[in-house]
Amino acid sequence: MASVARWRGYGYEMRTLLVTDFDFTLPPELIARRSAEPRDSARLLVHSRATRATEHTTVADLPRFLRAGDLLVLNDTKVVPWRLCGKRATGGAVECLLVRVDGEVGEAFLKPSKKLRVGDVVPMEDGAIELRLLAALGGGRWQVGLRAAVGDVAAVLERCGRAPLPPYIDHDGEEDVAADRARYQTVFARTPGAIAAPTAGLHFTEGLLQRLAAAAVEIAYVTLHVGEGTFATLRTDVVEQHRMHSERYELSAETAAAVARTRARGGRVVAVGTTSCRTLETCAAAGRTVSPGSGASDLFLYPGKSFGVVDALFTNFHLPQSTLLMLVSAFAGRDEVLALYREAVALRYRFFSFGDAMLLL
Repeated sequence: MASVARWRGYGYEMRTLLVTDFDFTLPPELIARRSAEPRDSARLLVHSRATRATEHTTVADLPRFLRAGDLLVLNDTKVVPWRLCGKRATGGAVECLLVRVDGEVGEAFLKPSKKLRVGDVVPMEDGAIELRLLAALGGGRWQVGLRAAVGDVAAVLERCGRAPLPPYIDHDGEEDVAADRARYQTVFARTPGAIAAPTAGLHFTEGLLQRLAAAAVEIAYVTLHVGEGTFATLRTDVVEQHRMHSERYELSAETAAAVARTRARGGRVVAVGTTSCRTLETCAAAGRTVSPGSGASDLFLYPGKSFGVVDALFTNFHLPQSTLLMLVSAFAGRDEVLALYREAVALRYRFFSFGDAMLLL
């Protein structure tokens, strides 16, 4: 099947858009296996959609590219420490990533999953919490019972759980659980519920936020709890046939008022990350404003979809053929974004969760 498309502005007027239209070559060594320290020392590719001019700098230089009266919108979701390690009775290692917890029952991805059976009981974190396998749900996902050795399940998870780091993240020697939990969390996280970090926000430091505020850039927050959809691969060849997992969001009256003020003074709404972008666009209202509210969003943005709120996007470099890359391509045009990605690869930018960043103006 071939993709047939015709340009219209920054988007597509399309008959068929294929997942393979969003492929690019990513050398494995460019996948960031450690975070930049300090956070805002990561590299930043800045690109103007109007002039097509590109500049290369660092995240710490972000205030130079924003204007007084702009609004920076951050996702304040807080990552829950729901990754657990344990051993089966035979001594084999088991790793668990809980994606849903309701009291003493949950759903989790377990590995290695093939060696597990319904009815197995697996002690995790040196017996602090116990998993009982209730039902296999397919794809390495299980319904599990949870039992804490002492106290309730939620308290034990908070005390003993590990950061749900991507599997490609390196450790120097033994895993430092406390350090990982701190680093895989934005400095402004305040609303627990995500099982993966909104990674564009990981670049921000308290000092950078203070410098932006001093430059009269207003800062507002939305909440979108990153769910298991962040791990999901597209199971269709045709982009339009993909269905996003829904994720819980909240956009407050204060943030809606901040967007309205920004429109009144002629400023730009700058979304930090695809999660903030999707939340704003889920709540889009007349006059390029937003309506406050909460719920579950399954909004899927890809070329041909329009943006009703977001004027600029700060985001990481994403996986080939991913819904995140499709969103960025919807914002700035597929060919233009893929050209920027080829340039980033040539210049050895770092990709994925702890990688470098891009600002699209």
